Amino acid sequence: MFKRLITAGLLFGMAAAAPPAFAGNCGLRNTVIERLQSKYSETLSARGLQGHQTSATMVEVWASEETGTFTVIVTSPQGVSCVVAAGTDWFQATEEAQPEGTSS
Repeated sequence: MFKRLITAGLLFGMAAAAPPAFAGNCGLRNTVIERLQSKYSETLSARGLQGHQTSATMVEVWASEETGTFTVIVTSPQGVSCVVAAGTDWFQATEEAQPEGTSS
C-alpha cells in the first residue's frame, strides 16, 4: 500500500510540474531572440510557416558556427516563442558538387 501511495504521489507531482517547466521555455519573441544572440551568438539560419492559414506558427532555426550551438523555436501569431529543441555540433549542410562531364 505504501508503494502505491508513493508511486501515485510521484506521478501526480510530475504531472503538476510539467506545464510550468514547459512554460519556462517560452517568452516574447524579442526577448528569446535577444538571448540567443547575446548568450549563444546565434543568428537566423532558416525559417518557415507551419499549420493552417487560420493558426499558422513560424518555425525558426537559430545557429552559431562560432559556438556550434543551435536552437529551434516556434512562434505563435501572438508573438510568443517557445524553444522546442536545442543542441551542439551544428554544421551547415552543402550540396555536393556534381563533376562536369558526360554522363554514362
